[in-house]
Amino acid sequence: MVSRRNSPYDCGQLIVEITTTTFTRAKKRWRMAYAALYAVRVMLSLPKELMYKKSNYKDHSEISEDGSFGSFQALKGSQREREDSYSGLKHGAKGSAPLPYTSLDVKPSTSHDETGHYGSVPNNIDHEGLAKMVKEKDMVALRKFGGVTGITTSLGTNQKNGLPGNDVEINKRRELFGSNTYPKPPSKGLFYFVADALKDMTILILCVCAALSLAFGIKEYGVEEGWYEGGSIFVAVFIVIVVSALSNFRQEIQFNKLSKISSNIKVEVFRDRHRKEISIFDVVVGDVVFLNIGDQIPADGMFLDGYSFQVDESSMTGESDYVEVDSTKNPFLLSGAKVADGYGRMLVTSVGMNTAWGEMMSSISQESNVRTPLQARLDKLTSSIGKVGLAVAFLVLLVLLIRYFTGNTKDKNGNKEYIGSKTKTDDVLNAVVRIVSAAVTIVVVAIPEGLPLAVTLTLAYSMKRMMKDQAMVRKLSACETMGSATVICTDKTGTLTLNQMKVTKFWVGQDSIEEDNSSITPNVRELFYQGVGLNTTGSVFQPLTGSKPEISGSPTEKAMLYWVVLDLGMDMEELKPRYDIIHVETFNSDKKRSGVLIKKKDDNTIHVHWKGAAEMIVATCSRYYDTNGTVKPLDVDTRSKLEKIIQGMAASSLRCIAFAHAQISNEEIDYSDEDKTHQRLKEDGLILLGIVGLKDPCRPGVIDAVKVCKAAGVDIKMITGDNIFTAKAIATECGILKKENHLTDGQVVEGAEFRNYTDAERMQKVDNIRVMARSSPFDKLLMVQCLKQKGHVVAVTGDGTNDAPALKEADIGLSMGIQGTEFQGESIFNVTAAVNDTLIFNTFVLCQIFNEFNSRSMEKKNVFKGILGNRLFIGIVGVTIVLQVVMVEFLKKFADTEKLNVKQWVVCIVIAAVSWPLGWAVKFIPVSEDPYFRIIKKSLVRFKNIL
Repeated sequence: MVSRRNSPYDCGQLIVEITTTTFTRAKKRWRMAYAALYAVRVMLSLPKELMYKKSNYKDHSEISEDGSFGSFQALKGSQREREDSYSGLKHGAKGSAPLPYTSLDVKPSTSHDETGHYGSVPNNIDHEGLAKMVKEKDMVALRKFGGVTGITTSLGTNQKNGLPGNDVEINKRRELFGSNTYPKPPSKGLFYFVADALKDMTILILCVCAALSLAFGIKEYGVEEGWYEGGSIFVAVFIVIVVSALSNFRQEIQFNKLSKISSNIKVEVFRDRHRKEISIFDVVVGDVVFLNIGDQIPADGMFLDGYSFQVDESSMTGESDYVEVDSTKNPFLLSGAKVADGYGRMLVTSVGMNTAWGEMMSSISQESNVRTPLQARLDKLTSSIGKVGLAVAFLVLLVLLIRYFTGNTKDKNGNKEYIGSKTKTDDVLNAVVRIVSAAVTIVVVAIPEGLPLAVTLTLAYSMKRMMKDQAMVRKLSACETMGSATVICTDKTGTLTLNQMKVTKFWVGQDSIEEDNSSITPNVRELFYQGVGLNTTGSVFQPLTGSKPEISGSPTEKAMLYWVVLDLGMDMEELKPRYDIIHVETFNSDKKRSGVLIKKKDDNTIHVHWKGAAEMIVATCSRYYDTNGTVKPLDVDTRSKLEKIIQGMAASSLRCIAFAHAQISNEEIDYSDEDKTHQRLKEDGLILLGIVGLKDPCRPGVIDAVKVCKAAGVDIKMITGDNIFTAKAIATECGILKKENHLTDGQVVEGAEFRNYTDAERMQKVDNIRVMARSSPFDKLLMVQCLKQKGHVVAVTGDGTNDAPALKEADIGLSMGIQGTEFQGESIFNVTAAVNDTLIFNTFVLCQIFNEFNSRSMEKKNVFKGILGNRLFIGIVGVTIVLQVVMVEFLKKFADTEKLNVKQWVVCIVIAAVSWPLGWAVKFIPVSEDPYFRIIKKSLVRFKNIL
């Protein structure tokens, strides 16, 4: 029977009192009915208590030894008062007569949630002081708050179970402490993009030329006819500005919508006693957040617990060195920083604008004025043409002025235009204006006003095409940058593959274990439980309904946890309480493995477990387990067989993960520092447990995308952390490598090999490399730098923090989510970007040449009549064609062009020749002899007379 002092429902005492107290028959009936109702309420309360006990609430400081919640203990005083009152009523209190009946207190005890010990919203905490303490990393202030434990209690958070998940609790915290969002700068309006388009150098020069041409034209020919040339240039400039501004404005609106989705990062928090994934915007003060390597810290907070935890605060402080975080010396975590190593849990203390990142985001601008490759080339071309045009115009101006004032120019009648003082001032001014107008015309003709329009329309078309492919481009000019890519450096997982791992192969020793794993002995099975269940950053939550377990973590961790739970029968809730975790070596892209040092509580034995890249783990082992649990020596023959097993799985596109174990004594625990504060795990003489193969299928459509890229002349290089056999298998499956390629031809290398090349060797071999396996972030960065030095426009795809250095270094960084994205290389003529640019340039020049024939006569439909008699015209056209051929075929460095083949020349000529039938068709359109403005004027007069 449960003691009355330890239970809120003392059923035994209730029954005794009912059966031993003398009542009338009617009173007994009422008491028995009441007792039945009370018993029903007690029975209904038992599942809730069992749920609390199931969730390990007995470990919480507010829970009593027998499993009842601290809130019940908090009511101990009132319980005693009821006991004393009850005793007094029964036996007669001092100074009062005993009552003829028993008083029953059947008010149910307050639940744990209602008392405020779990998830209560704090009202009296100094939140401003708390936020300032974290930003300034003030240890003195931390002690005043009572340390991390004191802050946790003040915020009403249960370290082991997090916050309640009910909306009322979360909304109260959001109202009290704010939401985890930042105010965005006002959206850019249409006029902003109009002003931005006007900053283009070509547009500015054309505007100046148009204004001068318009002024001189009106001065010389009057308003009715003098506006044609300058006005046409203004119309072309207007179309360029409108198309560019509208495209960028439309993209800005769509990009803002997309950014709300892309910035909606998912984080894992502990609510309702289990891990759950929520939006970063839904994080509130008091949340317990799980952090793994590569994660961005979602808010300011305090470190609760974890292992080997280091953060990169370079985005906040500018310091490149990683900062070590622990619960004693430095427990402060700043939002915006990234987890560089280890894993752990944090308590959120500030969100949104109250964080260090929020303050910084409100004071910086993200605008960039970097010019794209085509913009830079156009600026250079415009500048060169402008300089040459101005020089020629100045020379013409000087010659014409000298000729005029020296009396060498004559009018239509053969008379000298200038005869000294006899010439009227008005005639002199008109002559000077005519001469200046001729000089300005040279500059106007030199600047191709149609080129900016052609480029803008082409990029707008490209943007529309990319949007159909679900690729969002924020700025119109970015289409051109992506179109200029000559090399794409892509990772494997999540980009070329689906990032959906599943264990498909399992080996213990030299034996392959199929679906029936009953041949594995219990001791080996237990070691796998330890090696997977305790050496992981994932978690397993088993719902009370008995449905499929909820497993969280990275795709690799989830695959292994699913395997060990569903196939090997591991119970995580039963496993963890039996072991103490002493030290953890977390996985990162450099080490390719993770380890854990644990202590078994039953016999105090200490165990080391490693898991990671199969060939690296096998290299640390000197023995291995077979399926019977027997430890056997790992001799040369066995090691060779294991290597072949690994290579066989890798050749099947499987990611190979091996597990190793060793039992050590206390004396064998090694330390990495003299103070013996950082343990170091045993790394040699291990016993191999087994090897698993994880399948990550290729993404649908990736083979076709690679083919299109290759056809467009874009080189694809796969850079991955997997071993060389898995990397080659995936690259062959995706079409990056051909099946007949060999590892010795330099197309497949490992990161260490590439890293150890001399600078000259790297520059020589980098173009030939197709696959780089076992690479580190530094290796990927090094390859991007080499490719850029060789003149390539490099695009890098990545979906993890380890890709950040290469993404920043690349000309084009395609940062993807965990699901990756499809990509496709495309150019207008299905050629390389350099040839594509040459084709556009060549076609434009040829269009001008063909248009010269149309310009021979503005009225006659047959522009070829008498052409053979005009030797000067034929000579100019011939010289222009010869110079264009020389520029394209021989002046590669000077003109920044590429050689074209016969087929490409034919395409350019055919496109340019279209101007002849167009010019012929346009001349059939009737044109009034009256100027346009005169027609409008007459129409207005007629309309006025009618009125």
